[in-house]
Amino acid sequence: MKDFIAKEEQALLERHGLASFEALWALKLEAVDEPNNARGGWSSVYRLELDGAAFYLKRQSNYLSRSLTHPFGEPTFAREFRNIQRYQALGIPALQAVFFAERKVAGEHRAILMTRALDGWQDLHEWLHGWSGLSAETRQGIVEACGQLARQVHGCGQVHGCFYPKHIFLQPQGDNFAAQLIDLEKTRSLLLGKRDRVKDLEPLVRRASAWSNEDIRGLLEAYLDSAQEQELEQWQEQLVRRQRNKESRG
Repeated sequence: MKDFIAKEEQALLERHGLASFEALWALKLEAVDEPNNARGGWSSVYRLELDGAAFYLKRQSNYLSRSLTHPFGEPTFAREFRNIQRYQALGIPALQAVFFAERKVAGEHRAILMTRALDGWQDLHEWLHGWSGLSAETRQGIVEACGQLARQVHGCGQVHGCFYPKHIFLQPQGDNFAAQLIDLEKTRSLLLGKRDRVKDLEPLVRRASAWSNEDIRGLLEAYLDSAQEQELEQWQEQLVRRQRNKESRG
């Protein structure tokens, strides 16, 4: 895969001498959290600010995923970058890539993925912390935005695969909320119809434990868009059944 630099940020990176894999790999930054050490390698995330613009720079070495198309493994960032491009082409709101490249150096398979920071947005996980203190209008706006986002993903024939509160970012816009997704590594095509859709939605319902039955109903109303009462009840029953099965397994 060829190196990628977003046209909008190319001049900015060039001004700072950061428009190459080597420069971004060598850049000294403090990680925002502990690195992931797995898959026989490591992966770490850093925040980078340039001329008032904020980014997340992710670097990894020998942090590989294997598949039928890549039996010997490829950096997980390579798959996520392809999915970022796919979401952009489909018009699904999600994080935006600024730079991607990979290199094989002295036995290491290295990769860099740089994305725009979502400053001004807050993930659903944070909204849930103060859920009971939010107005009814705000709660309704949030669950509707989440339902509409899920409908758009599935309507484009995609399964997110990690539809968790920490991966859904929200921003108030007038009387409504805008929503977008991060963490696209596990995205795949929707192949099994309703089964895939329920499987994708259930982790959100299970992890959004602050949501009431009314909130979940609001999510489904936005997701199904003008569904009849019987269909809403069937979907809610299936989500609850899957949730109980997951919880019983620990």
